[in-house]
Amino acid sequence: MTIDTEDLLNSILESLDRISHIPSEDIPNIDLYMDQVTTFMDKRLRSTTRNPKEDKILTKTMINNYAKNDLLPPPVKKKYTKDHMIMLIFIYYFKGILSINDIQAILGPLAERFFHADGSMNMQSIYDEAFGMEEEHVQALKESIVGDYRIAQGTFADAADEDKEFLQLFSFISLLSYDVYVKKLLVEKMIDGYAARRKDAAAAESEGAAGKKSESAVGKKSENAAGKKNDGAGKSEKTDAAPTAQDEQAKRVKSMLEAQAKV
Repeated sequence: MTIDTEDLLNSILESLDRISHIPSEDIPNIDLYMDQVTTFMDKRLRSTTRNPKEDKILTKTMINNYAKNDLLPPPVKKKYTKDHMIMLIFIYYFKGILSINDIQAILGPLAERFFHADGSMNMQSIYDEAFGMEEEHVQALKESIVGDYRIAQGTFADAADEDKEFLQLFSFISLLSYDVYVKKLLVEKMIDGYAARRKDAAAAESEGAAGKKSESAVGKKSENAAGKKNDGAGKSEKTDAAPTAQDEQAKRVKSMLEAQAKV
């Protein structure tokens, strides 16, 4: 079997030219029902699939599961806003290489801070910024792929002719796969590092709140102790005053007895 790797390379490069994200101005500004969401995504992302006639883009079940797993904020009265659509596009691209937990770790903070935000920094501005580098990055990606191809073509020079083409194809696939593997590791490490910092910050905030609560409890305890001490002092004063009154009464009784004795 003859493998024309040159044609394969040209096909890959041409496919990169056809890959483009959905411009934010093409995302509906009106709220959509589930069927409208899946229809829009299917129409705009169908060309990115491996088997366009068979592969699923985003199904109702997928979207419902994303909401249940906190990847996607729940719809409002069964309708999805433009921010929901942007989140779904991010999820679609991430789910091919990242786990559900990793996607949640990176999209969760995004939704917390910018979902339905009113300021200049919102979901649409973030979407535009993230994909704004696409054209420049695709060109750099093409150059990298061509470089890997040339390297692979130089391998297995001594292999038999019937094996050389396949082995060189294997080298090319290995180089591309290793590139994906390394970048995936890098992404996972960045996500883990960010998640750890968020956890530490939350723990520090919790400790701070607990410390303030403890200080407040100690203050109240001190006030109560001081109050009890004052109450004790008052009782002591009353106790000291009581014997004095009894002494006065004893003196009066003694005087009366002395007066009767003289009579």
